[in-house]
Amino acid sequence: MHRLTALLAALSLSLAGAHTAVTSVTPALNATVSAPASVTLTFNEAVETRFSTFRVMAVPTGRTAQAAATLALAEKPGSARLVNRAATLPALAARVTLPLRADLKPGAYVIAWKILSEDGHPVSGHSSFRVR
Repeated sequence: MHRLTALLAALSLSLAGAHTAVTSVTPALNATVSAPASVTLTFNEAVETRFSTFRVMAVPTGRTAQAAATLALAEKPGSARLVNRAATLPALAARVTLPLRADLKPGAYVIAWKILSEDGHPVSGHSSFRVR
């Protein structure tokens, strides 16, 4: 009985330590695609969208995707540098779809996010793709 209790306690601690993670991104990481109408992020659990930031931006010449992600997250919604349009999102969502402007030019783009998971932990990340 004590072993079962210890096992359950260990499992609950490891699960409590798990944070929200992206399980898929469309377009996929480093994919080269025709200009997409939207990008989609899927998480392993729901995120608090009203306390989260999602941005898509062209990667400036000479910048890495990581540097571009930092720049994108600093941009205010509606900034001319962003290529994602405003999206109406539910308060909690495990899948977030961001519509994009129709005039995407060929080049590299970064999808950046800073989210608040249901358990209250902030998580950030980025992915990139190319438009042909």
